[in-house]
Amino acid sequence: MMSQTKKLSIAFYWHMHQPVYQLTPKGDYIMPWVRLHGVKDYLDMMIWAQKFDNLKLNFNYVPVLLDALIDYGNGAHDIHSRMTITPVEDLSNEDKIFILNNFFESNYQTMILSNDEYHRLYKIVQEKGTEDVNIFSNQEYSDLMALFNLAWIDPTFKNNDSKLKKLVKKGKNYTLEDRVEIIELQRKIIKKIIPTLKNLIKENKIEVTTSPYYHPILPILLDYKTIRKDHSVADELSELKTEEDAKNQTLMALDRIEKLLGKRPKGIWASEQCVSPKTLEMLSDIGVEWSISDEGNLASSIDFEFVHDFKGYLEDPYHLLKTYSYKTKKSDIKMIFRESSIYNLVSFEYAHHDPVATANDLYDRIKILQSKILSSPDKDHLLTIAMDGENCWENYIDDGNTFLETLYKLISEDDSLETILISDYIEKTKEHKVLNKISTGASFNRGYKLWFDEPVKDVAWLYLKRAREDFIAFSKREPNHPNLDFAQKELYICEGSDWFWWYGEPNYSGRDNIFDFIFRTHLKNVYKTLELDYPSYLDEPLMSVSPAMPSNYPKALISPEVNGKNILNDDTWLNAGCIDIPDGPVLRESKLFDKICFGNDNDNFYLRFYLNKYIKENQTPLQRTYQMYIYLRKAGRTQALSPIRLINKSANVPPISMEKFHNEIQISIRDDELRFLRLVKAIPGDMWVLENYKSMDVVYDEVLDLKIPFEVLEINQGEKLEFLFINANYGMTDFYIPNEMVLSVRRPEITVKK
Repeated sequence: MMSQTKKLSIAFYWHMHQPVYQLTPKGDYIMPWVRLHGVKDYLDMMIWAQKFDNLKLNFNYVPVLLDALIDYGNGAHDIHSRMTITPVEDLSNEDKIFILNNFFESNYQTMILSNDEYHRLYKIVQEKGTEDVNIFSNQEYSDLMALFNLAWIDPTFKNNDSKLKKLVKKGKNYTLEDRVEIIELQRKIIKKIIPTLKNLIKENKIEVTTSPYYHPILPILLDYKTIRKDHSVADELSELKTEEDAKNQTLMALDRIEKLLGKRPKGIWASEQCVSPKTLEMLSDIGVEWSISDEGNLASSIDFEFVHDFKGYLEDPYHLLKTYSYKTKKSDIKMIFRESSIYNLVSFEYAHHDPVATANDLYDRIKILQSKILSSPDKDHLLTIAMDGENCWENYIDDGNTFLETLYKLISEDDSLETILISDYIEKTKEHKVLNKISTGASFNRGYKLWFDEPVKDVAWLYLKRAREDFIAFSKREPNHPNLDFAQKELYICEGSDWFWWYGEPNYSGRDNIFDFIFRTHLKNVYKTLELDYPSYLDEPLMSVSPAMPSNYPKALISPEVNGKNILNDDTWLNAGCIDIPDGPVLRESKLFDKICFGNDNDNFYLRFYLNKYIKENQTPLQRTYQMYIYLRKAGRTQALSPIRLINKSANVPPISMEKFHNEIQISIRDDELRFLRLVKAIPGDMWVLENYKSMDVVYDEVLDLKIPFEVLEINQGEKLEFLFINANYGMTDFYIPNEMVLSVRRPEITVKK
C-alpha cells in the first residue's frame, strides 16, 4: 500500500490582518478587533506547532497588525476596553446605549447561547431594544462587559489559566476589579505573541511572511490606469501615480518584520492575493523570492480550467500542486497557488458541522488529491491551504480547537504526508514549472471590482488622489517640513484595501459608517499635520454620495408579465432588484436557484427565480425535492408575527433566524415540476395557519415567476414590505438569503389629483 503512495507536501498558510482603527497614534482604538482576535486567534494559532513534533506552519502578518498588538501590550485601549474598566456609576446614558449596541458583537451560537447569563441579557435586548438604558441594572451592565470580553478569549487560555478559569466560573455579579483583571489578563496573552513568533522562527517550526505595510492592493497602486482601461471613468481619476507608494509600503513591511522578528521574510502575501505582471516585477526587484495567489489566477495564467465535481473534488490537481517560476527583468520569482474548495470549506462551511467529522473530511480530501498524483512524472507536489487565519474560528465549536487538533493529528501521523515551511520547500525542490504569464487578478473574482469601479469607492479614490497631490505639491514647496513623514504615513494608511472593500457595494460590515469616519479622519490628518486647511467635503460622510438603495434594489417600479420565460432582452425586469445566491463546492448541488429578482408596482410584489445552471446541466429531470421559503412582514412589525419554523442542521443559529414574520410562502419543485405553492399566515400565539394561495399567480418554466398582491400580505399604500429567502430542502435550513438582514420594497402611495 505504502509503495503505491507518492509523498504530498502541505503548506498551511494562515493570513493575519486588521486595518488601522486609531484616529491618531496616541488615541484609543475605535474598534476592538485587534485586541479581541489577539486573545482568541493570533497566539493559539501558532502554538499548535509546539504541540506536534513534525508540524510546521506558515503565517502572514501584516505589519500594522503587529504594531497594534505591541501597542495593546504597552497599555493601549479601545472604546470597548476603556468602558470595561470604567466604574458603571460613571457611565453616561450614551455610554450605556453604546454598550447595549456593541457588547453583543459575538457569535450567537458559540459565544452567547452557550453562556446562560450572556444569553439571558441578549434575549432582553432582543425583546426590548437598545433605546432604554433602564432595561439593565448597573450590575447587569457590569456583567455584560465582563462576559463579552471573556467570550472572546480562546478556550485554550480559559481552561489553562487559573485566574481566567475562576472568572469564567463566576458567571455573573462581576465587580469593577474583575473587569480590570480581565483586560489585564488579555494584555498578558497579547504580550506573548511577538516573543512566541520569534522563538518558533528560531526553532524552524514556523515561517513568517508579510504584506505591504497598510495592506494596499498592489496592482491598483502599480497599474491603476491599465486596470481601469476598459471602464468609463472621470478624467481626474484616470491615473493615481502611486507606483512608488506600492514599492515603499512593501519595503517598509519587510524592514519592520525583520526588525521585530529577527529574520527578513522571503515571501510576500500580496494583499488579497492580488497579483499582476507589474506586481511580480516590483517584488522581484526588491529581492522578494516568492509570492502566492489563488487557483483562479493560475487557471487564467496557464489557460487551464480547474474542474471541481459537485462535492468540490478536483478532477486533475497536477498543475495546482506545483510551484512556478516567473521570469522578471532582475531574475525570477517563484509562485504558489492555493486550492480554492478547501479554503471555502474551512472558511464558510465546516463550522456548521461536527468538528471531528469535518477534520476527517478534509483529511480524506487531501488523500484523494494525493491519490491523483500517482501517475505524475514528478517527485515533488505541494498542496497549499491558505486563508484568513482569524475570522472563521468564532463560528466553530471551541474556536476551532477540536477541528484543528484532529486535522493536525491525522496529518502528523500519516508518513506519506508532510507539512512544510514554504521557503524551505521552494529551495529544496528543483521542479518549478515555468510560468510564461501571470494574469492580473484577485483571489475572489479574478478582478478588482470589490475595491473600485463603484460610485462610492471611486469617490474615496478621488479624495485620496487629491490629498496625495496636495501633499506632493506641499513637499516641493517645503521639503524640510518636520511633519512630511507623518503626513505620508497617513496617506499610506488611506491606501489600505479595507476602506474600499467596505465602501459601497457589495460588502456590508454593519459598521460601514465607522470605517468611513476613520478613512476621512486620516485624510484630514494629512492636511492638519502640515498645518493646511482640509477640503470641506471631507466633513461629509462618503455614504451620502451613494444611492438611496443599494444597486441590487429595484431602480423603478416594474409590472412584468408572469410567464416563466427567460426571454433575452426582456426589459420588463430591467429595473428589478436582484440578489445572486453564492456558489461553491458545498452549495452547488443543494441550491435550486442562482439568482432571485424582485420588484413591485402599485398593487403587486413580483419575484423571479433563475434556476441553478449546474443542476439543470447535470440532472434531467430534477431528481430530488428542492424547496425555497419566503418570509415576509410589514416594516414596523404591527402585524401578528410568528417565528421561522425550519429545522437547523446544526446548533449554529444566525441572529436573522430569530426574527419573526407575518407570512410564509413555500415553494417545492421535484422532477422539474412545481409540486406545490403554499401561503401561510401568522396568528397570535406564535402560530401559523394556511391561507388561500390562489390569489397569487405563479408560473414555472424556464424560470419561476411569482406575483403576490400587496393586499394578500396586508401591505397598504406607503407601507414597506420586508422579506428574506431561505433555501431549506425538506424543511432543513441550508442558508439564508441574505444572511444578516432583510430586504425591502415600498408600496407606492398614490395621490389623487383634484
